[in-house]
Amino acid sequence: MAAIAVIPARFASSRFPGKTIANDTGKPLVQHVVDQVRQCQRVEEIIVAADDERIVSALKPFKTRCVMTDPSHPSGTDRVAEVAGRIAGSGDIILNVQGDEPDIEPRTIDDLLEQMKQSGYEMMTAATPFGSSADPRDPNLVKVVISRTGRAMYFSRSAVPFVREATGVQPTYYLHIGIYAYRRDVLVRLAGWKPTPCESAEKLEQLRALEHDVPIGVMRVEQWSHGIDTPAQYSEFVARYRNRT
Repeated sequence: MAAIAVIPARFASSRFPGKTIANDTGKPLVQHVVDQVRQCQRVEEIIVAADDERIVSALKPFKTRCVMTDPSHPSGTDRVAEVAGRIAGSGDIILNVQGDEPDIEPRTIDDLLEQMKQSGYEMMTAATPFGSSADPRDPNLVKVVISRTGRAMYFSRSAVPFVREATGVQPTYYLHIGIYAYRRDVLVRLAGWKPTPCESAEKLEQLRALEHDVPIGVMRVEQWSHGIDTPAQYSEFVARYRNRT
């Protein structure tokens, strides 16, 4: 199942302005995401959905296709939907790969598309168990609670589930990975709805789907990766990148 990958890139991040084009590695942060997606077997086209000409200019040397989108969009989902509307008929599955996930594994993306093919879900994402060095209380790491059947119950910046009493039985905390696969019709519906209360409170766009009773399937993976939300996280990524190269 081939898909169109749209990478939303917003310049005015509140916690890290201009992070999408931070280039301490020699290339913009969002270009690292593009390079990961380029390794996928099931992605037929990659488009960066930008909201600022500075992003377009930064990616021009890398021959990355960019589309300017409305800067007033409240979320990446809305930005992706605008681009998808311009390429109607180019495929039933649209991927939203967050522009601040430079460590995302190409295999995770391909496996997610395979699971979409086999499942009845209109929308899917991925998650991984928290490692021992990560703190579920960190609001910059988004958590997801998953049902026994692999369906998302809730996403939060808080440590959910909350442990009220130490009973000896500890829940597994799952880190949300910034990737979504949508069937085109559900993406159009999501973009047609206004931001919902929980979405606005948590600043998590996927909650709009749950608040409208759209089921989200969650693929569990073992590969640890997370988005870059702060300058400190970016510095850690730069160090990892330099060690690899």
